[in-house]
Amino acid sequence: MIPVGTNLDGLPIREGDVGLQQDSSGFDLIGDVHGCANTLVRLLKKLGYRQCDGVFRHPQRKAIFLGDIVDRGPRIREALHIVKNMVDAGEARMVMGNHEYNAICYCTHTDKGPGKQPLREHNARHERMIRETLAQFALYQHEWDTFLQWFMTLPLFIEETHFRVVHACWDEALIRRFAERCPNGVMDHEFLLRSVTPGSFEFDVAERLMRGTDLRLPDGRFISSRDGVHRRFFRTSYWLDNPQTYGEVLFQPDPLPEDIAVMPISSHDRARLLYYGAEHPPLFIGHYWREGHPAPLTNNIACLDYSAVKYGKLVAYRMDTEHRIHPGKFVWVDVKPNDTELQEVPISL
Repeated sequence: MIPVGTNLDGLPIREGDVGLQQDSSGFDLIGDVHGCANTLVRLLKKLGYRQCDGVFRHPQRKAIFLGDIVDRGPRIREALHIVKNMVDAGEARMVMGNHEYNAICYCTHTDKGPGKQPLREHNARHERMIRETLAQFALYQHEWDTFLQWFMTLPLFIEETHFRVVHACWDEALIRRFAERCPNGVMDHEFLLRSVTPGSFEFDVAERLMRGTDLRLPDGRFISSRDGVHRRFFRTSYWLDNPQTYGEVLFQPDPLPEDIAVMPISSHDRARLLYYGAEHPPLFIGHYWREGHPAPLTNNIACLDYSAVKYGKLVAYRMDTEHRIHPGKFVWVDVKPNDTELQEVPISL
């Protein structure tokens, strides 16, 4: 068996023992599910959770989901039921991801002015993002309405005494201002309505916390992503102390053109970069479509999104009382074509 960390007594925990720590009351942080309900069941079972009365429970631990349960995958409805049931029963918590936020905005209309337009324009790009979710709920509109209401109760961040959780980016200044406005970290309706207006404080909070940081490509250039979308911005890291080139701060699967990657960062763009220093508590994020072997980004930052819906990995991290992220405490299941997601796994709805 492969070692996956140590328990609170400093004794080794091995893969076959996960979920059996009698003295632990830690958290299992779980990355972007995107409708991979069968894979989520496999991961929860691997972590030692068992379904009882329709809820996956662990005798000592709680789960924290990093957002993006909806969209893309084959069993979105089932995945939402699993997660919401756990949250409602006090067995899990969840932060809002950009896909839950997008769903709210797509399905919510303004309550002012003529026509009551949707907060998120129903154009081809936005429709493509939410298409699978709406299709899978076509016969369950009442359920979908309930889930939309539930999304509005989700916090945008979680801060424990020794670790933090946000879907994409922890911006200390924005979060402190947001917490003054919304002490529980949950958007209210007025905040939501203002969050779609570029330049507003509410827009900045939604963009930064759920989408992260980005920079515009120089000279009006654009890149074509793997999903066929042309983008003039690229996602950036926020944990490098003194990056020199655009290639160093790139943090997304799609590469930059070679000439831009080696270009020195302009003073204007450098001023827009954020830095989450090593002195801050461990931070867990999703959102970024990583690949390969799950590992920390730094000693205090871990991304748990490993592209499950693209046949990557659904990843968790077993957080106890440590103050630095241990490479051995990542736990995951692989997603394989024509395997797990095409087989039926009994799920209580």
